[in-house]
Amino acid sequence: MLKLSTSRTLIASSIVVLLAGCAAGNPYGGQQQQQGGSNKTAIYGGLGALGGAAIGAATSSKKDRGKGALIGAAVAGAAGAGYGYYVDKQEAELRRSMQGTGIDVQRDGDNLTLIMPGNVTFGTDSAAISGSFYGTLNNLAQSFNQYDQSTIEIVGHTDSTGPYQHNMTLSQRRAQSVADYLRNQGISGNRMNVRGVGPDQPVADNTSAQGRQQNRRVEINLRPIPGAYQ
Repeated sequence: MLKLSTSRTLIASSIVVLLAGCAAGNPYGGQQQQQGGSNKTAIYGGLGALGGAAIGAATSSKKDRGKGALIGAAVAGAAGAGYGYYVDKQEAELRRSMQGTGIDVQRDGDNLTLIMPGNVTFGTDSAAISGSFYGTLNNLAQSFNQYDQSTIEIVGHTDSTGPYQHNMTLSQRRAQSVADYLRNQGISGNRMNVRGVGPDQPVADNTSAQGRQQNRRVEINLRPIPGAYQ
């Protein structure tokens, strides 16, 4: 009876811990994240934990039943949370590694966007990556290799100063430079999509110097690979 009670206690404890962890969700949930994302992670992660604990206990020997419940709950809880759990982890890692680099990490539901200001990434009117930015791109490549269940869309943007076609070409070349560098760091070209939109998608007023600086940027959009998580 004592062993059975211990096993049940371990199962209950594992479920409570996993539910609490999932409910806490993303530490950055209040920043650029749609409401309800963490709740979905908690619901599916908790249900997975319940099922996993039961399976883990059932498939373990009587001696290791409590340990099996803990392992089953942890594995199934993560899987049950699906892409929401996955992107929680990736977001936290990107925020940590991009801190102090000038790169802004934004989240919208299960989608992540990295905003790289043009003055940080490139010289004026140039598509050559600044030498000081290589370390940041290396960190990005490491994260993209670790978290490989997302597509990578790289979009170049400019302000409206100068000829339109020149800006379109420059934005494409800058996005391509980032893609080429990431590919050299082991990122599969099949995951990446590259395009330049020139001045067509401003985020600020082009009539001010500050606004134009905000518009000169490269964005990297991370989206779930279709079918990777159900």
